Amino acid sequence: MRVAYDCDVLVIGGGIVGLATAYAITRAAPGTRVTVLEKERGPARHQTGRNSGVIHSGIYYRPGSLKARYAVRGAAEMVKFCAEYDIAHAVTGKLIVATEKAELPRLHGLVQRGRENGIPVRELGPSQMAEYEPQVRGLAAIHVGTTGVCDFVAVARQLAESSGAEIRYGAQVVRIDRRPALGVAVRTADGTVVRGRVLVNCAGLHCDEIARLAGDEPGMRIIPFRGEYYSLARPELVHGLVYPVPDPAFPFLGVHLTRGIDGDVHIGPNAVPALAREGYGWGVVRPREVGVAVAWPGSWRMARRHWRYGAGELRRSVSKAAFTGAVRRLLPAVTPDDLIPASAGVRAQAVLRDGTLADDFLIEEGPRTVHVLNAPSPAATASLPIGREIARRALAVLAGT
Repeated sequence: MRVAYDCDVLVIGGGIVGLATAYAITRAAPGTRVTVLEKERGPARHQTGRNSGVIHSGIYYRPGSLKARYAVRGAAEMVKFCAEYDIAHAVTGKLIVATEKAELPRLHGLVQRGRENGIPVRELGPSQMAEYEPQVRGLAAIHVGTTGVCDFVAVARQLAESSGAEIRYGAQVVRIDRRPALGVAVRTADGTVVRGRVLVNCAGLHCDEIARLAGDEPGMRIIPFRGEYYSLARPELVHGLVYPVPDPAFPFLGVHLTRGIDGDVHIGPNAVPALAREGYGWGVVRPREVGVAVAWPGSWRMARRHWRYGAGELRRSVSKAAFTGAVRRLLPAVTPDDLIPASAGVRAQAVLRDGTLADDFLIEEGPRTVHVLNAPSPAATASLPIGREIARRALAVLAGT
């Protein structure tokens, strides 16, 4: 049977990972026809464009994991990419600060992890901390010199432009017909049908739904967590980036302080369950999406395991005073009046059936398909090497067709 293919590789998702994949495919295999379908009217409207803008060093991640390898490599590549295309960025370094004695062993563990991952780390006492951040208080800290900030939305736009791919915005996927002997046909909400030989699923907050539309059971569900931010009315209080020591039992970094490329200081995020996959406020509720989360056994197991942590996050969400208290552990001078509400983001967190929060990047393959099923932070930092890995897999599938 002869099929008129519109492209060789069809990528669903116009965030930074999907666009980095298109960019990597056309560089690895010139002449490969790539089409990207993005349901929004422009790129990077969700996770890519609603985060802290931090180029992560890779210090937090288990040595040998995809996150560790790709974050360390990706941070250096992201700085080089921004410099090449004149995209706003800065390598500022950051402090990770222990404010309680119980955190000191975890801080020392990060020093060891950083060294295993090949990251330069400097241990600091209180007086040395003041050289970097005079207003920050703590018992001890480490300075990570390779952390920076950049404009990830501008990076995504440049990847789209440089990829040579056909980018179709306003193209929401509603149906997928995959036939292993032929390829994949995708129908969008306006009735358009796009046919490709291979499908790459980089749909972020909707990646599990796209996998199921393609006929693959991903073995996980995306449970959305909203991260709420404030801007600091007195940005002069913070010179760079300041983080608490993270809780190793939960894949979130805690409320931190980030001076962005625009000079504003953002504080956050916390992590509360969202009532919609694009639920950027408590007023955004999508019953069907809530139903999917409630029906997934892993959601209940996750809730039983982490309810104490979650209760604290919810309290900080509904109480500005509680949020301020969390900030004051690092920055005692801050007051509730210093915190100005800012735009929120939503993290696409993959939760397995047993309630485990997927900690590493998760990429799976099916007939004619490659699915990116977990790519939260530091995916933006690591997007260039992640894109190459996805491209490698997609081209291998293409070669076998």
